Amino acid sequence: MKVLVVSDSHGDRDILVELINRYKGKVDAMIHCGDSELATTDSVWEEMMSVKGNMDFDEPYLPSRVEEIDGERILWVHGHLHDVKNSMQTLLTAAKEAQAKLAFFGHTHELGVEMVDGIVLLNPGSILLPRGAYPLKTYAIVEASKEAVKVTYYDRKNHPIGELEQTFSRI
Repeated sequence: MKVLVVSDSHGDRDILVELINRYKGKVDAMIHCGDSELATTDSVWEEMMSVKGNMDFDEPYLPSRVEEIDGERILWVHGHLHDVKNSMQTLLTAAKEAQAKLAFFGHTHELGVEMVDGIVLLNPGSILLPRGAYPLKTYAIVEASKEAVKVTYYDRKNHPIGELEQTFSRI
């Protein structure tokens, strides 16, 4: 399974269109973790699945989603309802309840990934307004197999950021 994960684009529709054009047919799914600030009727959502962020005011957005993609159960949220600025515990609990092995979130604008209790918790960072130790505009590609989960971060120019690449063993 291979998915693109992006978050916190805050009205920058052009970057989402660019990512769709670049990755359509090359990944199994494209996931947005909220704060797009786009209408739920926007055509980008024909190719990308999103959730409601604290800056998304269109009511039809869902606060969270759980999907099975190529055998991988994935939960994604924006994070503001899961207190991700303070702890991963609420998100971890939600992932366990959803029986998801991958949990994606945004909100903090800080990229990061870790495995806790066999669940990969990933923030792709912000594609527009990054914060934190790595002030790069980023998105992530997540590749999962029975043996491992590999996360590669990319900058806005689609260059992989080698020092941020992580692989988590599932064995």
